[in-house]
Amino acid sequence: MLSGLALLLLVCVHMRVQGKPRSQGLGCDEYLGSGKVMDRCGVCGGENTTCRLVSGVFKHSLTKIGYHKIVEIPEGATKINVTEMVKSRNYLALRSRSGRSIINGNWAIDRPGKYEGAGTMFTYRRPNEIRSTAGESFLAEGPTNEILDVYMIFQQPNPGIHYEYTIPEKPVDPQPPNHRPEGNAVNGQGGYDIHRNTHQENYNPAGGGRDPPRLPDNQVPAVQPPRRRDYNWKISGTTECSASCGKGFRYSIFHCVSRLNQGQVSEALCDSSSKPSLQEEACNLQPCPAFWDIGEWSECSTTCGLGMQHRQVLCRQIYANRTLNVHTSRCEHLERPEITSSCQLKICSEWQVRSEWSACSVPCGLGQRSREVRCVSNVGDFVPDEECNMNLRPVDVENCDMGSCAKSWFYTEWGNRCSAECGMGVRTRGVLCLTNHVSGLPLEGCGSERPQNSQVCNSGACENRIEWFTGPWSQCSAECGAGSHQRAVVCLMKSEEGLSVVPPYECSSLDRPLGQQSCTLKACGAKWFHTDWSACSKTCEGGFRVREVRCLSDDSLPSDACDQKLKPGGREDCSPEPCTPNIDENCRDKYFNCNVVVQARLCVYDYYKTSCCASCSRVAQKQKQSVQRQSVQRSRS
Repeated sequence: MLSGLALLLLVCVHMRVQGKPRSQGLGCDEYLGSGKVMDRCGVCGGENTTCRLVSGVFKHSLTKIGYHKIVEIPEGATKINVTEMVKSRNYLALRSRSGRSIINGNWAIDRPGKYEGAGTMFTYRRPNEIRSTAGESFLAEGPTNEILDVYMIFQQPNPGIHYEYTIPEKPVDPQPPNHRPEGNAVNGQGGYDIHRNTHQENYNPAGGGRDPPRLPDNQVPAVQPPRRRDYNWKISGTTECSASCGKGFRYSIFHCVSRLNQGQVSEALCDSSSKPSLQEEACNLQPCPAFWDIGEWSECSTTCGLGMQHRQVLCRQIYANRTLNVHTSRCEHLERPEITSSCQLKICSEWQVRSEWSACSVPCGLGQRSREVRCVSNVGDFVPDEECNMNLRPVDVENCDMGSCAKSWFYTEWGNRCSAECGMGVRTRGVLCLTNHVSGLPLEGCGSERPQNSQVCNSGACENRIEWFTGPWSQCSAECGAGSHQRAVVCLMKSEEGLSVVPPYECSSLDRPLGQQSCTLKACGAKWFHTDWSACSKTCEGGFRVREVRCLSDDSLPSDACDQKLKPGGREDCSPEPCTPNIDENCRDKYFNCNVVVQARLCVYDYYKTSCCASCSRVAQKQKQSVQRQSVQRSRS
């Protein structure tokens, strides 16, 4: 026969542990080594078949600010999880079907924490609004004892609300006994309860009682502890009150004692089935002092620079494990916390002008100029323009007026053909007044004196003819485009001595033939045109002068069809003679840019004639020499 110590060890191994923390290897059925765990449905050793998972995402677009119902959570729900998918300025709210607000009701935002409702405890979480992107949520283990409604307090576009919970499956009606062989049972139906505890005692109807379960041969049977009537349960006091104010609860404490000496002994010696149930007693019913409940700071109103942030401050009071909103007069004895505060996340980036204005895009007339403007951070790095205030961005492009563009005469070279094959004729050239874009020295304007587009030419003496003599038409005065050609028309007299010219009136009785008419050989196509030479950049010791050369079509439009080999020069050297002292010491230029005065033809005014005496005198001398040369040419003609 086993000793008392051995019996006690066997009892500890095989008896179910009552009211003790589970040790390592203890299953959810409180048997050592069973390996059973709770399934999702809360069934020990179950296979998640007695409940159903309900989940979804609320993505509806809302427009009206306020409370909007998201989902209804039925009675008996467990594993409740409602989570905002992305942080926003919206809030979740929870209310029972009976109308009691549990979280964020009546337009008051509760602090994150634990809130009791519908027979379970909800954990309300709201991550830090500044550093986190996770949305708020509430979770509960359940089960709930009434229907709950989940709301969203809408303030900005809905980022999506994910919800899930489990609900028990409705039990299947028991099937009548089936006497088929056990191997033919399908889906757990065959007269057997597949959810039955495999460790419960077997009932023996024939014997009128219960038989112990059949054990393997190598297992020692569990010894039932003897009934101990020498020990009983005795109340020894109460627990501390669960709350210091606002209504808490305390519970009776029972110990197992010996009937002989009333000394406390191990609870295993008392009958656990006879242990009195816990007795609950309300305590500390006086109201708790009101307090200021401070919410979290909102995000800063600006991403950089000085901004503002806000928080909610409510006067609240705790009663019966619930936190209630009360009138602010109950918190008058406390200093009210600030609800606004200044904030600054970082120093703002600023605009910087990184370059001077560029040159104007045109040498004359209306153009544009630009400069570099960049957004620079407080550490000197270039950042996107969006990080700076666009309303304060300096102008980086503006118009520029370089003044009226000068106009000049453009003309071709003289034609090589004379209008008459003999005698006096005419040769021509093209002449146009155009705006120039020479970027060097300014050119003189067109003025009122148009250059000649025709001049006299002599092709030699012609022979006389009889009567009205018409010679052949001369070559066209223009190789291309509009020109004219001529022919000789003379009155000849035939005599024995031969032919002699007589005055035209001798032939007045005869119709005089035309001596000149217009002609066009072909379209000119593109040709080179050029302006007059500008004034020399220096009056002595070598300077340069410029003219503008353009390729123009028949319609006087710019063209690229001209032969580049025939392009006239646009610049040449001038005034190579050495500089000589000015004889008249009183006639000198007082300004360095008197050449502009000359080009603008301002020497006709006394002020400029005196201020730029030397330059104006030289121009007058040149004009006098030019007039002399032209008179010489006319005399030769």
